[in-house]
Amino acid sequence: MIEKPVLIRDDGLRHDGRRPDELRPIKMQVGILKNADGSAYVEYGGTKVVAAVYGPREVHPRHLALPDRALIRCRYHMAPFSTSDRKSPAPSRREIELSKVIREALEAVIFSELFPRTSIDIFIEVLQADGGTRTTGLTAASLALADAGIPMRDLIAGVAVGKVDGVLVLDIDELEDEYGEADMPIGYAASIDEIMLLQLNGVLTLEEFRRAIELAKEGARKIYDQMKKTLHDKYLKIIEK
Repeated sequence: MIEKPVLIRDDGLRHDGRRPDELRPIKMQVGILKNADGSAYVEYGGTKVVAAVYGPREVHPRHLALPDRALIRCRYHMAPFSTSDRKSPAPSRREIELSKVIREALEAVIFSELFPRTSIDIFIEVLQADGGTRTTGLTAASLALADAGIPMRDLIAGVAVGKVDGVLVLDIDELEDEYGEADMPIGYAASIDEIMLLQLNGVLTLEEFRRAIELAKEGARKIYDQMKKTLHDKYLKIIEK
């Protein structure tokens, strides 16, 4: 039997030295793929994700076109080399589920009615997984949509809160996800103060749930600010040229 690792140290810090309310180091870049209408690369610690957006464009096959809005399609996929155990390149049930969950979150902010009979296709590729792939993917997809110039109500910042050894912690990694008691990913649109995605694996008391929501919002606001800065810096460079 594998012994459970120490996730909360005696000094109150987590196994990687972070405080309970501390995010992993986050990196973002937009406009990384010249063949996509919009693209983004996002790192949350060891989790690395690239997202690409194509559209609005003609729908194929044409019978799928919607008369009153754009068809939003999303594919979340983990590369075969993204985990320590090689995974099949075929979409798993989990990938199909997360594609749907992320699509529904993004549909809530995209002004799809501006582009009837077109499609907006979103591709999320997890290059390296170390916990929080759906929230990193959601952040990357939101940035890629903004980079493509798709009108949106707001950007969505994704982050997960976990419960580890009875302690609520922000932005859990793979070890904390595997051995923790709960995992709650959220997608938060900070400017309009709306939660667009909320899932919960495990059990939290009502009080823990309320505190977890506030902790997640606090972390998402920091990510949101970094998203806005990343977009601002790109277009500032274009203006300066």
